[in-house]
Formats: sequence, C-alpha cells, structure tokens
Amino acid sequence: MTTAFDPIRVGTHLLSNRIVLAPMTRSRADGDVPTDLMATYYAQRSSAGLLVTEGIQPSPIGQGYPNTPGLHTSEHVDAWRRVTDAVHARGGVVFAQLMHTGRVGHPTLLTAPRTPVGASPVRAQGQVFTATGLQDFVVPEPLSNEGVLETIEDFARAARHAIDAGFDGVELHGANGYLLHQFLSTNANLRDDVWGGAPESRIRLVVEVTRAVAAAIGPERTALRLSPANPFNDIVEDDVQETYPLLVETLNPLGLAYLHILETMAPDLTPLLRKEWDGPFLLNPATPDSVTGPEQLALIESGETDMVSFGILFLANPDLPARLAVGGPFNDPDMSTAYGGDRRGYTDYPTLDSTNL
Repeated sequence: MTTAFDPIRVGTHLLSNRIVLAPMTRSRADGDVPTDLMATYYAQRSSAGLLVTEGIQPSPIGQGYPNTPGLHTSEHVDAWRRVTDAVHARGGVVFAQLMHTGRVGHPTLLTAPRTPVGASPVRAQGQVFTATGLQDFVVPEPLSNEGVLETIEDFARAARHAIDAGFDGVELHGANGYLLHQFLSTNANLRDDVWGGAPESRIRLVVEVTRAVAAAIGPERTALRLSPANPFNDIVEDDVQETYPLLVETLNPLGLAYLHILETMAPDLTPLLRKEWDGPFLLNPATPDSVTGPEQLALIESGETDMVSFGILFLANPDLPARLAVGGPFNDPDMSTAYGGDRRGYTDYPTLDSTNL
C-alpha cells in the first residue's frame, strides 16, 4: 500500500514524501521583493516533499494584494535566489506559483496608476485589502486580443525568471477567482471572441498559458492548479461538468509535472479528473468546517490522489511531515498574523523539538 511517506517522482525530481505545502499568500514581501525572512519561512518547511510558494505576480498589473512578491525583474530573480538556495540547502524541492489576480485588485495597489484587467468589464462583488483599508473591487479593463497575447508572454517570461532564480518548476494558478479562472468562468468572461463563449473557447487562455510556459521551461517543470466550481472572488461556472474534463483532457498530452486540484463545491468531479490525468495528481481536499489534517492522508492510501497539499496546518507547523508521521501534536494557527507583519505568526512557530531555524 502506498503511503504519504513513500517517495514519488514529479518531473525530474524524486520527492521524499507526498506531503505538499499548499500555496498561501502571506504578504511579507518588501513592496514586491522577497525578503530574507521569507527565505527562513520556506526553509523551515523544506521537509515537505514539495513546497509551492505563495502566489507571485508575473507582471506589475498582475498584483492584487499588498506586499505580494513579483518575478518580473532582475531584482526579483536575485531575491528569490536566496529563498531557493535556503530551501535546497535543506534538501527541499520548491515550485513558484505564478498568480495573475486579474480583476481582483485595486488601482491603489499598482505601482503605476492603472485599472486592473480582466476577461470582460465585469466588476467582482466584494472588497480587497489596500494600504488605506478595504476598497470595493473596480470594473476591470477588458484585455484586448493583443493584451491577452502579452499576458501569455508575461507568464512565460516569469517562468524563465523562476528557473533563473533556482526554482525547480512553476505552478500556474488557474483557481480561486484569479485571471485564468476568470476566463474559465461564465460570469466574469462574457467575451464573444476566441477567448470566450463556449467551453472550448473559455479554456483557451489556460491552455495557451500552460503551453507557453511548458515550451519555455519544459513540461516537466510546469504544473497547474484548478478549483472547479469555486465561488471565491465572485466566480460562477454554469457548465463546470463540461469545462474541466475538457480542459484536463486537452492538457494531459503535454506531460506536465502534476495537476493540483483544490476541491470546493464540486468534489464529485475529482475522480473523473484523476481518471483523465496520466501524470502525478495533487489534491487539496474538501474539508468543510475544518482544515486539511492527518485523516486526509488516507486519500493517498486509497489511491484517490498521489499527493495531498496542506495549507493552514503547514502555516502553524513548520515540521508538519514529522508531526503527521507520529500523529501530532499540532500547533494552533494564529490567523490574526496570517497576512503581513513580521516574524510573529510566520517563522516563530515551534517544532516538535522546540527549536527553530
């Protein structure tokens, strides 16, 4: 029987276990530049089989939150190199998650006065954190065809920067209501061109971005995260049962490093998507009213997934694989320090032996 503590090959890497650090925005960058504190944070969690970073904007217009890191300048590359060096020094494998937030953002968060972009001029319901407090989302500027093509190249360029910075690969963020997910949706994407309309057109941006990144850095270094039917950030998907199997079937021949599924409102789709996917399958399982915990490791043993990603539990337990191996105990997370701040609630959680890096 396969367990969470057995190795698995992902791309060219043989991971030491099947426990994955899920991507989590922590807003600890210096502006948009990674810091030494971030290097400590990821190094502390390097006993995971795989680390996936917080969302990293591939371009300035892709930023949607304060103090989230970028990967579109040489300064970013140099700063991320300190992070990847710290992880590799402890034997870890780390992928950079590339996240363009699209319409989820605000002009005041951007370095130059610009309106966030999206598939269509449809404002998301809700608010976003800014330096001056919560602000309503704005009506995004719809991407022209030229703008869509430039966005695809932004992702490919950022992927090349990731490899230059020492990352072992990239995960494309096609979930949680951000730009790629906005193009998949039926309420944020009202286009009538080749990028909208029928499912085969709405999946096109995700497909083309994935192909461009795979061509730039190799499919074995390219992964994708999806969250079918996830309503986060005001997303509606009326034909989720048609869209996602079509998307996964289209991408499967590329031979990507893995497919990462975040379960929310359509867990019944997971077995179908796993069947359609030939490569490694990573699951962030639906756990209503709780967090992903040790009981979800049984999903690996039953063959429902190859790997499991942990978010909040990994936030508070830097040595999570060791704790899972012995059944705990587990630190409680301090969610008041989840976004922004200093080392408190970030790098000061104790390990089982009460030592920290």
